Amino acid sequence: MRTKETLVVARRRQELATVRLRQTRTGGNGATGSPFSNVQDIFSAFSDIFSQSAGGGSPWSEFFGGGSGPRRRASIGQPGENLRITLRLTLAEVAQGIAGKKVKLRRFIVCEACEGTGAKGGRKALRMCGTCDGYGEQRQARQTMLGQIVNVRPCRACHGEGQVIEDKCGECWGEGRVDAEKTVSVRVPAGVSEGQYLSLRGEGNAGKRGGPPGDLRVVIKEIPSDDFERRGTDLFHDLYISFPDAALGVAVAVPTLDGTAPLNIKPGTQSGHLLRIAGKGIQDINSGRRGDLLVTVHVWTPRTLTKEDRHTLARLRKSPSFRPSARSKIRSFFNRVTDVFT
Repeated sequence: MRTKETLVVARRRQELATVRLRQTRTGGNGATGSPFSNVQDIFSAFSDIFSQSAGGGSPWSEFFGGGSGPRRRASIGQPGENLRITLRLTLAEVAQGIAGKKVKLRRFIVCEACEGTGAKGGRKALRMCGTCDGYGEQRQARQTMLGQIVNVRPCRACHGEGQVIEDKCGECWGEGRVDAEKTVSVRVPAGVSEGQYLSLRGEGNAGKRGGPPGDLRVVIKEIPSDDFERRGTDLFHDLYISFPDAALGVAVAVPTLDGTAPLNIKPGTQSGHLLRIAGKGIQDINSGRRGDLLVTVHVWTPRTLTKEDRHTLARLRKSPSFRPSARSKIRSFFNRVTDVFT
């Protein structure tokens, strides 16, 4: 895409070329004459209109063989392929981060027998392609009524690589790479999320015959936890307590990613009540701020009772304190939506 400056220069060149064309028609002194003296004048006019501002030939001169820039030697080998693997992490590993997670994978590595060249004997056994002189391309020029046209195509002798292997390596069969299992160290920052990926430059497949290696993309996969559910940087935990503990209050220890944390259940806590422990969640990968641990209290109801238990509960059933009221329902609703900081 051309820049604004390039378009201005091109417009100016077009204006100058238009003046030249008018002068050619009038012979430069107002007399009527032939617009162009020969075919080359046509391409000269087009070259003035479409030439680039930053040096180099125009598209017309490149197509019709009008003197392009210097040719470059062909790049050695072919680039290696990119790889993609899945890395499974626990919530604890996600929260803490890992300095160097060891991952085994199969990939192509450089063949040591031929030094990655694909030639038996290594680099000294390679020779420059005599057909293209190491440029990796062949140019064929032909003259037409419109001028000289140049066709450029990859060299058939070296397949565009600029070098020829006379005797292939017996270990890699001329590819310059072999299949092997390697261990890669992956640095995982704290706070990554499932679906995010880490890119390791140059850790993909080795290139063919000395080409550059590909990259490795490591996709994060979280291992489900039995204790927590992650929502962004916050963790949710379900705490089950008995009816007497909910009525009388109790001090419990709830699990965290780095151990346990004390939590006080106040007397009269309703089932579904939400308690918050600040700073016990997952670290945000951008800001570094840690989320919270939110504990949902569930009052557990026993399924089997002894005769004595039944007698006790039957007696408590008649007590006014064990009868829910409309106000207790309202307070229960607000308790579920209100966070209590501990």
